[in-house]
Amino acid sequence: MILLATLAVFVLLLLLSMPIVFALGVAGVVGLLLGGFPLQQLGSTMIAASQSWVLLAIPSFVFAGALMERAGMSTSLVELARAMVGWLRGGLGMSVIVVSYFFSDICGSKMAEVSALGSALVPPLKRAGYRAEDAASLIAAGTAMGMLVPPAIFMIVIAAVTNQSAVALFLAGFIPAAVVGGCLCVLVFIQAHVMHWPKDTATSFARLATAAKNAAVPMVIPVVILGGFYMGAFTATEAGAIVALYALLAAKFYYRSVTWMQVFGLAYEAGVMTGVVVYLLAVASIFQYLMGLSGMPEFLGWALGPLTGHQWLFLTAVAMLTLVFGMILEGLPAAVVLIPVVFPIAMKIGIHPVHFDIVQTAAVGIGLFTPPLGVGLLMALRFAEVSVWQHAKTYWPYMIALLVGLMLIICIPELSLMLPRGAGLIK
Repeated sequence: MILLATLAVFVLLLLLSMPIVFALGVAGVVGLLLGGFPLQQLGSTMIAASQSWVLLAIPSFVFAGALMERAGMSTSLVELARAMVGWLRGGLGMSVIVVSYFFSDICGSKMAEVSALGSALVPPLKRAGYRAEDAASLIAAGTAMGMLVPPAIFMIVIAAVTNQSAVALFLAGFIPAAVVGGCLCVLVFIQAHVMHWPKDTATSFARLATAAKNAAVPMVIPVVILGGFYMGAFTATEAGAIVALYALLAAKFYYRSVTWMQVFGLAYEAGVMTGVVVYLLAVASIFQYLMGLSGMPEFLGWALGPLTGHQWLFLTAVAMLTLVFGMILEGLPAAVVLIPVVFPIAMKIGIHPVHFDIVQTAAVGIGLFTPPLGVGLLMALRFAEVSVWQHAKTYWPYMIALLVGLMLIICIPELSLMLPRGAGLIK
């Protein structure tokens, strides 16, 4: 009863347009008061939830991603992607998927990625004959896939929530992201022939070499991240500091397109973003406390009990719940409210924790771009200037491709476990 009243307060505050982080906090305090629990629990629970070393990586990656977007690094990545696959029919559409994979590796923020790719790719897609709905679908689906490519902020948070190595999760995401990206590229290839999408431009070794040279500066980052993690050279927090320093040097002394005032402004925004994430983790711990006292884990264990005999069925059911949470509440609230409740059940039935986290990361990424409420999708539609309902009838094939990729990740755990196991991070 207490939990229902707390959820009702939370939903009411959301309907009144209160930000999610504050709605969670106020609803949590109401739940403690209704249950007669001491408010001392509020402070101790919030402090305990926010004291995680890995969270220090968040401001570095957010700052680096924003700085790279402001410096214009996405332009060279777009040209590299077009040189790689532009010669295929529908190659411009495929280049959206390819550059989403590249750019996710250096951006870290889904909203920044949508902004960068939307502004850089929607106009050329329209000029090439793609409908606005198709352009929005490509941006949305590609960015949803990019959730699996480190350094996604969600991966850092879910690592803290489930007490796993962020480095292991970062390594685990590369192959699943490529699998989902492959599903999307197959779809684009089929649609290009059905809808007679044009080839982009003829490619040549000279063009590819020039594009690779121009993209060398941003492409250093994924190489450093993958190589450094695989060889155990640094932790996720240290990687964040290295990437932030590299981004600053590249923006100031190579691109020379960012002033010091803009740098300080981006650093301030990164600090605010980090504060929001840490506060969200802290106040969500109150919800987790109330859920534990109300018997929610036992209820979910009973509800999901018939599926625990088959790991893939259990993971599919939880992924669908996470997808809905990701669509309605955005990504981070989904991680800090739902996942701590179902994670112990997954461990009890023998699901590898890294595999579980990667599946949930993929589900949240899809949820962010699921109509009609996915906040990432709404942002992509704004760049393409189309309505949700006008776009929905075009987007369903992309949703199917994303879900097929998700099922492959669920049914083949080794896709997620191969790289971290090879690096000796997991057994």
